[in-house]
Amino acid sequence: MIAGSPYDGLMSDLWSCGVVLYAMLCGFLPYEDQRTSDLYRKILNAEYTLPDFLSEEAKDIIAKIFITDPKKRITIE
Repeated sequence: MIAGSPYDGLMSDLWSCGVVLYAMLCGFLPYEDQRTSDLYRKILNAEYTLPDFLSEEAKDIIAKIFITDPKKRITIE
């Protein structure tokens, strides 16, 4: 949505669920910045870190959810 691409509600909701999952597992948000333009850049470039304490399975699902191209992102199925 930030990039101005056509809205795909299901894939946007899936990405949002990934943000919630990340926050629940890590205790902080994946994308944060005081400047909105920098925050948007981080989101568009999927610039986040995965803490070492996460399991490999958790890291894998988060990485698949945060793929910025909705057509390449993991699906519910």
